[in-house]
Amino acid sequence: MIIEEIKNISRNFIKYYDLIIELVLRDIKIKYKRSILGFAWSILNPLLMMIVMSIVFSTIFKTDIKNFPMYLITGQVIFTFFSEATNMAMMSIIGNGGLIKKVYIPKYIFPLSKVMFSFTNMLFSLVAVVIVAIATKLPITPAILLFPLPLIYVFIFSLGVGLLLASYAVFFRDLLHLYGILLLIWTYLTPIFYPITILPENVKKVIMFNPMFVYIDNFREIILYGKVPSLSSNLLCICYSLIALLIGTLAFRKTKDKFIFYI
Repeated sequence: MIIEEIKNISRNFIKYYDLIIELVLRDIKIKYKRSILGFAWSILNPLLMMIVMSIVFSTIFKTDIKNFPMYLITGQVIFTFFSEATNMAMMSIIGNGGLIKKVYIPKYIFPLSKVMFSFTNMLFSLVAVVIVAIATKLPITPAILLFPLPLIYVFIFSLGVGLLLASYAVFFRDLLHLYGILLLIWTYLTPIFYPITILPENVKKVIMFNPMFVYIDNFREIILYGKVPSLSSNLLCICYSLIALLIGTLAFRKTKDKFIFYI
């Protein structure tokens, strides 16, 4: 059943590829409409946030993390993508209710296009990572060639979570508000601006079950430390991603035919 559903999604992705790209481009135009700097904000935003937080944590809280600017921006870029992608995917069915009622389109296309749009934004944000790497004279190793892997992992994970949220936000609008609170908690439970070493051992064990920490840690291993992530780390990333995608796909498949009565 699941395999057949995945095959259908794959066939529809090819069939509606042009539409998906059109939806992504529409979101890009809407986001940067009347903006003088346009796409530059995808680079400036993480850079400015990194500068402010680096000043705060380096001078006030006296963090001892080596190359804190790179440590911060590598975590920030990944988590910002996840936050934006899942929030937009959650609203995708509700926001396109008029179109869904008028024309037959596979409904999963809407959350998928939102995640792809956020992924495009993240790719532009990687320019900020490069700028900080050059500014801090970060050594480059052959491991850098593996940097797409954690990005693919977190894309699949975000798509799975996005499908799950989109499935139930249609019926339970309170989810739109509750998820914001959950994301805030999730942010603080993810070592983005603090090292995991400062946490008590029992808290560390909990953090290790946080998929976002595993993805960010994998990304930092490659970019910041110039190492190839361990096989166990990659397998854990793959497991989290596939489990999220499986749950999201099942939830979406179960609820999609009822959307039209609630949007």
